[in-house]
Amino acid sequence: MIQEAMRLLARLAQMSALSFLLAAAALAQETTVRGKLAHTVEPGGWLIVTAQQKFLLLNAQRFRSETWFREGTAVEAVGQLRPDAITTFQEGLPFEARTLKPTTDSDSRDLLSGFTRVTVNGDATVQAQPDTAIVTIAVVTQSKSALEAQQENARRSDAVQRAVEAVAGPGAEIKTSGYSLQPQMDYRPNVPPTITGYVARNAVVVTLNDLTKVGAVIDEAARAGANNIDSLSFTLRQDREVRARALSDAARAALDKAQAIARSLGGRVIRILEVEEGGVVRPLPRYELSRSMPAAEASTPIEPGRLEIYATVQMTVEIEARP
Repeated sequence: MIQEAMRLLARLAQMSALSFLLAAAALAQETTVRGKLAHTVEPGGWLIVTAQQKFLLLNAQRFRSETWFREGTAVEAVGQLRPDAITTFQEGLPFEARTLKPTTDSDSRDLLSGFTRVTVNGDATVQAQPDTAIVTIAVVTQSKSALEAQQENARRSDAVQRAVEAVAGPGAEIKTSGYSLQPQMDYRPNVPPTITGYVARNAVVVTLNDLTKVGAVIDEAARAGANNIDSLSFTLRQDREVRARALSDAARAALDKAQAIARSLGGRVIRILEVEEGGVVRPLPRYELSRSMPAAEASTPIEPGRLEIYATVQMTVEIEARP
């Protein structure tokens, strides 16, 4: 019985010694890091940035309640590198701090003294050929009676629609954009207003993918009885590629500005911290003025011109400025 107790005590002593050795080995592998606290590019993460390296603080949440825990604070951390750690953050060496405290050491204060953040804007304009024409054609009729104005308008509008469909082809879109039947009033001093007639108006919007047919559509509509063009515009339906090119050029312009600032300070751009799309102005329709339409005898010349797509980008970078 005594022998068994002695053996148990010996085993416990061995285990204690082994635990002590393991703890000592772990402490021996600890690393001391001195730098400044900084945000990761992805929201929620924290780095300790030194002059040579960035360390991703795996257990930053443990120290977040400290009043001194904020970006730019010079700190000293003691802990272990964790290269096997799996994290969603894409920068810095994974590091688990056993202790983390602020420091006022002059060396720590100077570690990032040459680093600064700069926010710049970049913009770009890209031109593109329009691929869609939008024509609004109207038929306006008037008569002494509402019925006559309405019936005459219906007859002429039907003729205009059939004529436009014939020349525009199956790929065109034709839809009614507005209809009105209103009295014409005669206003005289000291006399109640009187109705002198009625005006009927029917407008259709014609959307064309074939821009070469725009002039012919206007001509045939006039021959069929249309007497007003409300608007003629050109736009770009398939604009994804052009928008992407405008954004790319804007981002490149922003980076060029940042690099120019860095060079003027005798340094270089270390990394891009944040990029925000300021917006892309979609191709603005190019309009012709509305006009009345007498009977067409010559073909109507149409020149679509080019559209402009404008994009802006705001970029924040970190610059190493050498004194």
